[in-house]
Amino acid sequence: MSAQTSKLGRFGRIESRDLTQAAVFAGLLAALGLPGTLSLGPTGVPITLQTLGVMLAGSILGPRKGALAVALFTILAVAGLPILAGGRTGLVALSSPTAGFFVGWLPAVIVIGLLTALMMPRYRVLWGIAINVVGGMAVIYLFGTAGLMLRTDLSWWAALSTNGIYLAGDVTKAVLCSYVAAQVHRARPGLIAPVRTRSDD
Repeated sequence: MSAQTSKLGRFGRIESRDLTQAAVFAGLLAALGLPGTLSLGPTGVPITLQTLGVMLAGSILGPRKGALAVALFTILAVAGLPILAGGRTGLVALSSPTAGFFVGWLPAVIVIGLLTALMMPRYRVLWGIAINVVGGMAVIYLFGTAGLMLRTDLSWWAALSTNGIYLAGDVTKAVLCSYVAAQVHRARPGLIAPVRTRSDD
């Protein structure tokens, strides 16, 4: 094994270029927080562009590198850098009713990446949209709903229902992400290794 390559468990090898790509997307996540937030509804859960960054990381980098990107961003945010939308730090987000949405980014990017890898080497826009909705929106909403229940006195149904006002915006992000990912994979094939099935062995 070269000095630039290390093992990362079942996800295989991680190389220096993988770390570079992850760092670029962590920077993209931070940049998408610069426009700020728009809060709707009684819970104060903000609308941000950073969930688009989570979808892009999973759709373009896959589960391993996408998770690295979100993990790096999370570490920097929790360490005190005000890189979350609205200039918030990770600790501020974790102590608020929005904590679950923030925590849900990492599992969401992994699910998006895994499902995207299953359809590679050819990225299909419609499948990509479905993956971003199921792997991105649904997972983040699940964690966000749990966080709202823990931080407020909302019931499960009331907490879940608050997500309704964000659906249109998040579906738009899912569609935009899929079109961007399709163009990137067309220009740079091989960013995500296809998942091997038993029939491939």
